[in-house]
Amino acid sequence: MKSYRKELTFHTKTRRAYINITPQVEAVLAESGVREGLCLVNAMNITASVFINDNESGLHRDFERWLEKLAPEKPYDQYDHNGDEDTADAHWQRSVMVREVVVAVTDGKLDFGTWEQIFYGEFDGMRDKRVLVKIIGE
Repeated sequence: MKSYRKELTFHTKTRRAYINITPQVEAVLAESGVREGLCLVNAMNITASVFINDNESGLHRDFERWLEKLAPEKPYDQYDHNGDEDTADAHWQRSVMVREVVVAVTDGKLDFGTWEQIFYGEFDGMRDKRVLVKIIGE
């Protein structure tokens, strides 16, 4: 059994963003040489997420509106966490959008359902953040 690990780095120009990282994860899978196994992809920052969904811009705008209603950024004083950094909303948003995904690897490819893609969700951006890709298999 093989194990392969690689970190990807993202730096968004906005506080919140959704990036389709499927091509980068597929490239890491190809580098790994794993043909059958599992691929873990996880955000390595508490205000970012990795999730699977459809690559449809309307859906991403819906995420944005829903998350802002669920955990609005302002007023900052509504959260006990806020102080040195006003990131409480980003912590809540990450919690509901999840930390990681695991995708089966079959015949050297990510074994997705129809329309599934891997996304990096950023909720407190404009700085470098890491994503771990860990592939285990044969």
